[in-house]
Amino acid sequence: MPRLIARLDVKNDNVIKGICFEGLRVVGRPQDLAQKYYDQGVDELLILDAVASLYSQNHLGDLLDFVTKEVFIPVTAGGAVRTIADAEALLSHGADKVAVNTAAIARPSLIADIADRYGSQAMVLSVQAKSVFPGKWEAYVNGGRDHTGVDALSWVKEGVARGAGEVLVTSIDRDGTRKGFDLELAKRVTDVVEVPVMFGGGAGSKDHLDDLTENPKISAVVCGTALHYDLL
Repeated sequence: MPRLIARLDVKNDNVIKGICFEGLRVVGRPQDLAQKYYDQGVDELLILDAVASLYSQNHLGDLLDFVTKEVFIPVTAGGAVRTIADAEALLSHGADKVAVNTAAIARPSLIADIADRYGSQAMVLSVQAKSVFPGKWEAYVNGGRDHTGVDALSWVKEGVARGAGEVLVTSIDRDGTRKGFDLELAKRVTDVVEVPVMFGGGAGSKDHLDDLTENPKISAVVCGTALHYDLL
């Protein structure tokens, strides 16, 4: 059975959520929501500093200190991870894994640097994918704001070859829409890599989770909106 991962996008002291990465609204305090989802039985937490890449600084340290003392499930953290030192900071505050997106595209060698230092299991390649035309997706960076011209599927494959032990793929087009997952994107990703794939963007009901997990290669379902608004 695939893992259920609660996604918390954090800005300052709040969890925020929007639609297609825009129109962001406050949905609660990260400490409260982390405890709530843990009590409800989620398998993991994904905590991302939503504005870290814009300001080249991550502010999750104190939050991770609190969460990892109260919540006893794996935690993946990300946001402006640009160097080994940035990854070490998140891990030292209790994260089990670090998710890297923007900096990995700018400097792909960072993937191997983190994997070599902390193990591939700690290096999660985060890919924000936006449809360009049917069957093709582009990787975006900086919280889904900036396009790169990089083919998302090729980048997933390259990132794993460079040492990423897990992949987090988020469909920008489906994010927050509650319309269901991009099942074609999920299949294409799982066809090109053998490492565990966390997939998110679009969950609005239990049926949507069932639709996604019909793909036996999906190892984890990532939910933000569906949990924040009690849709599951």
